[in-house]
Amino acid sequence: MCGRIALYTPPQRLARLLEAALAAGVDTDAQPSWNLGPQRTLFGVTEPPAGRVLDSYRWGLVPSWAKDPSVSNRMFNARAETVASKPSFRNAFRRQRLLIPVDGFYEWDRRGGTKVPHFFTRADEAPLVLAGLYERWHDPAASDAPVLQTCTVLTTTPGPDVDGIHDRMPVVLERPTFDLWLTARDDEVDAVQALCAPAPAGTLVHHRVDARVGNVRNDGPELIGAISA
Repeated sequence: MCGRIALYTPPQRLARLLEAALAAGVDTDAQPSWNLGPQRTLFGVTEPPAGRVLDSYRWGLVPSWAKDPSVSNRMFNARAETVASKPSFRNAFRRQRLLIPVDGFYEWDRRGGTKVPHFFTRADEAPLVLAGLYERWHDPAASDAPVLQTCTVLTTTPGPDVDGIHDRMPVVLERPTFDLWLTARDDEVDAVQALCAPAPAGTLVHHRVDARVGNVRNDGPELIGAISA
């Protein structure tokens, strides 16, 4: 499961790192967050015919056929094992994949009876790029309503860097796989599915952080600081 993210790198820098243009509607003055949960804004990179674009997406997928956007409350993650067949995700998995750059994510260790949060980042200190899906939803009851762009983060079984802290982890993509993830054709779906694997050892590092991160009303760089047991 991936339900809490840190996103403090400015979108302009994320766009440069991912060789993408900024979409017109991206708020380049948006406040950074060290404690971002579902229904908040994430950045996502797609690759339309004109080239890669970084845009804003609400975290929590709303399928195009949904009658009500409230379904997004339970669709902020998609399991890699079932994403190709589950009706809520299968269309987006085949045709609407995106890269979701973040600075890190949190998982809670429950093995000792008390939930202990840990912050995960890349070992090389670069932003993480997570595998995501997107949808564009329009309210069928309001023809003049704006289009709602939403996304979800794919999760898979944990790699060795998770250290037994959780039984899921987000799918982390590496630069050589970006093109395939973004542009694969329908007949390459097996190759895309193969990308949804646990991150190999040495990709991530983590440390224990303050329990205050459990409340999304708390925010600030101090939340990612390491604390002793």
